[in-house]
Amino acid sequence: MTEAKTMGAGRAGASDDHSEGMSYLESVPRRLVTLYLPLALFLVILLFPFYWMALTSIKPNEQLLDMERVSPFWTWEPTFQHIKKLLFESNYPRWLWNTMYVAAAATALSLFASVLAAYAIVRLRFRGAQTVGGLIFLAYLVPPSILFIPLATVVFNYGLFDSPFALILVYPTILIPFSTWLLMGYFKTIPYELEECALIDGASRWQILTKIVLPLSVPGLISAFIFCFTLCWNEFIYALTFLQSVQNKTVPVAIVNEFVDGDIYRWGSLMAGALVGSLPLVVLYAFFVEHYVSAMTGAVKE
Repeated sequence: MTEAKTMGAGRAGASDDHSEGMSYLESVPRRLVTLYLPLALFLVILLFPFYWMALTSIKPNEQLLDMERVSPFWTWEPTFQHIKKLLFESNYPRWLWNTMYVAAAATALSLFASVLAAYAIVRLRFRGAQTVGGLIFLAYLVPPSILFIPLATVVFNYGLFDSPFALILVYPTILIPFSTWLLMGYFKTIPYELEECALIDGASRWQILTKIVLPLSVPGLISAFIFCFTLCWNEFIYALTFLQSVQNKTVPVAIVNEFVDGDIYRWGSLMAGALVGSLPLVVLYAFFVEHYVSAMTGAVKE
């Protein structure tokens, strides 16, 4: 009886100590230092480039380079002439469409190939599957800057030079390896017993993939989609190499080539183009960031 009282008192004391030890989190000054201040600093660093692009987009030309008489961090005379010139006096809507078209097509093609490759490596259990998976990921580590020369020969021989189809053909070479590795890690988190039950019931591998594995892998597919789409949207080297005509260019290449005249940089239009071009990705991440993080966590744990 005495031992029970002693143990009860010890547990009560431990709980009291635990509550007292965590009470510092309820203190406003401590929360300010340990939570709110680092979070505010992180947000400032993260959002400052967008603020600078937006500010430069609405500054008049005479204030863009005048750092002595005008504050570089604010303007009292905003103008929309740069955005108007970008949207209505250039081919920017066509460049935006080219970028979205190429990114969507290359992403769809890459995801289709990555799903088949990842499922085959993880579930079919053939000899050397793990080696193949490692080699596929190593292919992702090859720098794209050393591949555009041989790929240029392939694109030229197929007659796709200066065509958006050239980018749709070459982008999967840098998208499929990482997407396959990512989906391999996510497919491993799906219990194999589900597939065994389906095989016993007479389901084919294709039915298992389309009706069991893919519905359970939606967060992983969303993560792979965001990665592929973002990489296609921001890619510069291949787009600069394979596209020459003004109307066929994508946004990252077009705004650099068309708004820079020798040593004269039209900063207002440049920043307006960069800001408008980044908005679709911001919206994409805002809607699917939770799925992206959960899928990346599952892939890394495997």
